[in-house]
Parts: sequence; structure tokens; C-alpha cells
Amino acid sequence: MLARRNDAKIYLLHVLPLVDSSMRGYLSSMPGESRLAEFEQNNMDKARDELKQNLDNFAKTELADFPEDLARFAGTEIAIGHPVIKILETANRLDVDLIVMGTHGKGVLEQAFLGSVAEKVLQKSTKPVFVVPLAK
Repeated sequence: MLARRNDAKIYLLHVLPLVDSSMRGYLSSMPGESRLAEFEQNNMDKARDELKQNLDNFAKTELADFPEDLARFAGTEIAIGHPVIKILETANRLDVDLIVMGTHGKGVLEQAFLGSVAEKVLQKSTKPVFVVPLAK
């Protein structure tokens, strides 16, 4: 609806987080750092390709009854890294006008101590951010 009203393109972005450094150290002690890096790269590429295909199919299925909106779908991007950084980098690279993202809506106490990707993007983005609460 936002894209339709503003004659905008729609991009989907999913960020695959990197393995935590403490877990990485533990895992690399077993097969060795070089074998872990090779395994990680091969599997990350496969996961990225499958996820991109699944998200493209999802968008096309969801928008199938709305050809005007389907024409606005500009594609899916899969990034690997820290979610906040990758969201901001991708938004800048694509020169988007608005970032729309969902949040699982943790409680006030959890939010105060843990924060969320949406909250951090809201704080750090130079672009407007529209946050949509997702069903629990």
C-alpha cells in the first residue's frame, strides 16, 4: 500500500548474521580455521541462493493478485553480517526513500535492556523508518 501510494519500488532484504566470535573460536578448534572458513563459505552461498529464491517466490505469490504491485517489486537482496549495519548500508546503496521493517514487539523491560534491530535502525538511520508490529 505504501509503495502504491508513493509510486515506489519494493525491495526485500534479509540479513544472515555471522557466527558469533566466541562460537567461531570453538568451532574452528575442531576442523581447523581454514576448513571452517571453506565450509562456512560454501554453506553461506547455498543458504543465500536458496533464501533469495524463496523470498522472490514468496513476494511473487503474495503479489500475484495485484499486478500493479508486483510490477513494483524490484527484487530481493540477501546480505551477510550485522543486521543493523547491513540494513543501513543496503538502504544507502539502493538510495531508498523509506525503510519498512517488522518487529516482534518485545515488552518495555526487554526493550530497555536488549534493544532490537528495529530500534537501532530507527536511531541510526538518516532515512525515515516505518516499523510494523508482527503477530506473535
